[in-house]
Amino acid sequence: MPNKNDFIEAMAKHLPPSAADLRLLDIGGVASETLLALRPDIDAQTVSLLAEHWSFESNTVDAVVGYDIFLKPTLLASILDVMRPGGRFTIVNPSNKVDEKYVVQLESAGYTRILVEPAVGNTGVLIRGEKPHTTADTHERVQDVATRDADLLDLATFRGRFVHLLVVQLPNKPVWKLDPDDTITWQAVAIKRDNMIFMLGFSSLPKAVGFMQPAVVEGIVKDVNKVGKFTKAVAQNWEHPVLLNPTLDSIRADEVILLDIDPDTAEAPDE
Repeated sequence: MPNKNDFIEAMAKHLPPSAADLRLLDIGGVASETLLALRPDIDAQTVSLLAEHWSFESNTVDAVVGYDIFLKPTLLASILDVMRPGGRFTIVNPSNKVDEKYVVQLESAGYTRILVEPAVGNTGVLIRGEKPHTTADTHERVQDVATRDADLLDLATFRGRFVHLLVVQLPNKPVWKLDPDDTITWQAVAIKRDNMIFMLGFSSLPKAVGFMQPAVVEGIVKDVNKVGKFTKAVAQNWEHPVLLNPTLDSIRADEVILLDIDPDTAEAPDE
């Protein structure tokens, strides 16, 4: 039988990516210790089961979690208020079952991208919903999320788990069109500055795309067709240092180059 930690670990897979910190509220305080062991980037705060006791500004929290809690309309409304657009609410109830009523509850409360599934194996239920974005424009949404991560971070003190690279993948085919004898190669975008080479790394997928969009428009970056995701430990062992969350202005005077990188060292992409 799954134990409490198994259920909480299932929640961890649904937390959004982050930069230096992921701002998280733990309803009831049961989940944060286990989540922090899995995600050192979490800045967790325990809150009461009674939402009327909360005192947070609207649109300031990345994620809200809860273990074995009862969903009430007032609670769902308070969670939606404190989360930023695109923020995620996830709970697990180990003794409940998957039921369409949870979808109806979250839809009625204004959530989007709702997921209701067995939490661990066929045991319990995991419920997830997101706060809708304020714009349907994909470019604006990416830029809005990207600005939540600071620019020009230091990899050594970076508390996030992953570093994202802009990648040119060859052959440029989707997985289902690859031939058995095709060899996939990756080259990552980097710069040359004062006879030194620096990898251009990003704290999240939105941050990488937010940099790439104007860089492609200006012709600074070309042929990128993928964003590779690597653990921080892998990034720290690269031959060349990482400029984390560079701005376009910070690299305009540099020569943009491509470096070979092993795709087998990458992680699965963000959903």
